[in-house]
Amino acid sequence: MIQILYNFACVKHIPQFLISAPSSGSGKTSISAGLMEVLSKEGFKVQPFKCGPDYIDTKFHQKACNRASVNLDSFMATPEHIKEIYGRYSSDAEVVIVEGMMGLFDGYSRWKGSAAEIASIIGLPVILVVDAKSAAYSIAPLLKGFINFHDGVKISGVIFNKVGSLRHKKMLEEVCSDLDIPALGFIPKSEKMENGSRYLGLDFSNLKGREGIAEIIRENVDVERLLKITQRPLQKSTGAVERDPRKVLVARNEESFSFIYQEHLDNFKNVTFFNPEEEFEIPADTDLLYLPGGYPEKHLKELSKKTMKSVKEYAEKGGKILAECGGMIYLCNSILTDEGRVPLTGVLPYTVTSKKENRKLSLGYRSFTLNGVTFKGHEFHYTKFEEPQPKSIIEVFDARGNKTETPVMRVKNTIASYTHLYWGEEDIFKIFQPDE
Repeated sequence: MIQILYNFACVKHIPQFLISAPSSGSGKTSISAGLMEVLSKEGFKVQPFKCGPDYIDTKFHQKACNRASVNLDSFMATPEHIKEIYGRYSSDAEVVIVEGMMGLFDGYSRWKGSAAEIASIIGLPVILVVDAKSAAYSIAPLLKGFINFHDGVKISGVIFNKVGSLRHKKMLEEVCSDLDIPALGFIPKSEKMENGSRYLGLDFSNLKGREGIAEIIRENVDVERLLKITQRPLQKSTGAVERDPRKVLVARNEESFSFIYQEHLDNFKNVTFFNPEEEFEIPADTDLLYLPGGYPEKHLKELSKKTMKSVKEYAEKGGKILAECGGMIYLCNSILTDEGRVPLTGVLPYTVTSKKENRKLSLGYRSFTLNGVTFKGHEFHYTKFEEPQPKSIIEVFDARGNKTETPVMRVKNTIASYTHLYWGEEDIFKIFQPDE
């Protein structure tokens, strides 16, 4: 039984920490989800968060904690908003675990936008996951560099992954002893930990394949010590958010339409879901039809033609539609696959190709200003438009201010793009002005 001695003198103190690593591929996702599962099974209310725009790791978090995982992104959101949502979603938690992204200091511009910046904004201690597979005492200068690199980022402990032997473990203990930093765990090399790696955005419909990770974490991490040294005053929320009363209809399916930020749903009082793979009639009183990203191109045969017809009729009548990436593909005339051309909804007069020979990764932050409002988001896709290329109604820029080829399209009151927008701080209805 894991126990926590809470400090409730004046301000609520609970264990809260950010798990990061020197680089991607160190095992932080498996260890984060494993810790979440261990603590949740012990009966703790664990609130998960994910740094960056990632939609996939949050699904592992939710499965482990049975609570929605919330994204924290310092490019798409202001520091004030990050603090507010962190405090709001953590208000009833007993433990808070934030999973970082990439390496600790890897951002869109030096360390801007990194997990380290999130840790500094909120004041979270960092637990560093270190891949020890091919090193021993040479890890000492690496760790010392991370410990001393930035005064606003505190490394509070280390979990070593891919430890090869008892002798290897003792050498790593010496590293932490010499640097005076807690060694919180030594995870042995394990196929289960390897199998727990995510699918790099290509497939996440099957969230299984992670059985046994929690047991490995329980046996090889000093969880009680971790919880003890990471107790901090809980960030206070600024108060309840006044939710928008307008009616929002959201396409949601386990894989085809599932790239949805939790904050978007919680901003509205009236949110209804439908599955585009089932027959559905879009209600006439819908204020916003939201078609989020995902992989509809992998389920083309399952998409309901009657539902596509209803979506097109709603669009032609001037209904407001926001379509992002997979949702945008769904609205196109057709898609080219390795098996041939498949007709789609036909709201947008374009064709997208997902043929293997045409696949090329487009990745990065995006921003554009429309109707006097700056919207920010993230782009991640392998598909692309066939000729003729769509013309953008607005210039789109990357995180460094460079112009990109990403188009933002408008047909009547339909706004569509490859960019997954974050609108936790903005009234998304402003994107449709002035032609409402």
